[in-house]
Amino acid sequence: MLIVAVTLGALLALAVAGIGAYGWYGEHQARQAAIAAEEARRSGPLALPPIPAPKAATPECATVLAALPRELTVDNERVPRRALAEPAPAATVAWGDAKHDPVTMRCGISAPAELTPTAQLMDVSGVSWLEINQGGDTSWLAVDRPVYVALSVPEGTGTGPLQDLSAILRDAMPKQPVFP
Repeated sequence: MLIVAVTLGALLALAVAGIGAYGWYGEHQARQAAIAAEEARRSGPLALPPIPAPKAATPECATVLAALPRELTVDNERVPRRALAEPAPAATVAWGDAKHDPVTMRCGISAPAELTPTAQLMDVSGVSWLEINQGGDTSWLAVDRPVYVALSVPEGTGTGPLQDLSAILRDAMPKQPVFP
């Protein structure tokens, strides 16, 4: 009887250990699947909603698009351009990879309601920018060029993309008054 009780106790302990190991393995598999899904979301073509961009087909936007780099510095790392899902918005470029949320640039957009004569503007390398915060992301709107250009970055992104785009806009388009 004692042998049966010890054997049953040992079998029960093994069963509990096996169930625990299987549960850990299942949780590990679920975590790995979630990581793979996130990497796929970050590396496939980026779907962007269309927004009004009445001046996207202008020569000014064509000049800016031609001057944009193939890679952008984000958090001291070089991040490549990312393909856009079709239908892609006109005059729009994105950068991003499996490790970095996308950074987007749109040219020729309409002026936002936030742009008023009393709006706080920030000068970066000779370009006047309006900061618009939305849901954890920040959009910067260049407001002193012949066309409006928006740069949208995820929360926590450094100023590298803003500085890079400022230099491009400064060299590609003439400065003009914000409110003519």
